[in-house]
Amino acid sequence: MSRPNPRLESAGLDGWLVRLFDEIDEANLAWLEALMAACEASLGEGLVDLVPSYTTLLVCFDPLRLDGGEARRRLLAILAELRPRESGAESAPLKRLPVWYDESVGPELKRLAAGFAGDIAAVIRAHTQAEYRVFALGFAPGFAFMGRLPTSLETPRLATPRRRVPAGSVAVAGRQTAAYPVASPGGWNLLGRTPVALFDRHRQGYSLLAVGDRVRFEAVDRDTFIELGGDPTPMVEEGA
Repeated sequence: MSRPNPRLESAGLDGWLVRLFDEIDEANLAWLEALMAACEASLGEGLVDLVPSYTTLLVCFDPLRLDGGEARRRLLAILAELRPRESGAESAPLKRLPVWYDESVGPELKRLAAGFAGDIAAVIRAHTQAEYRVFALGFAPGFAFMGRLPTSLETPRLATPRRRVPAGSVAVAGRQTAAYPVASPGGWNLLGRTPVALFDRHRQGYSLLAVGDRVRFEAVDRDTFIELGGDPTPMVEEGA
């Protein structure tokens, strides 16, 4: 397991960025989860938000409740005693996302199939057989960056991002996979669509997925997708 090299960087009057690592690694999660738990316990009511990424944790606090210098002192004390969370990946919550894989909603399926002798079903099997971890939330509310994608599916982002990607679109880019929680611009390669609401303002925590979660995608047919509340409207490419 890689060891952290912690540094504190100012993030304004109400935040500190804790940089733990310089390289992305799934093993980082055990340290980041431990750091988040320690921050919640130490900063208490002064804590406003924790924003984890692959290698860092942004700690936002209320300057009316907690002085920036005191927040820094507490963070340094945490880092001095920090140990990785002992619970392994197998104990993390497992979330299953049904996906309708189809060229009408996953226009990059055919292109990715070129690496599988043109077999789209092989692309789907590769994507559904892997289990992913949520490394970070960002870009849009509820957008979870998940990895690591099988090397057979590794592919760069689109040269020109789309102006609008429908909500629920399941996509890959580099060694990551994700599902768009809301309609937004995006440059990832689309494979299909999930009917699951990934972000809900009425749900506790808002986002269905959280950092550290395990995720599995499960293929469903069009009828099941619609029964689960999915929108089968085909992707309309710009200029089409």
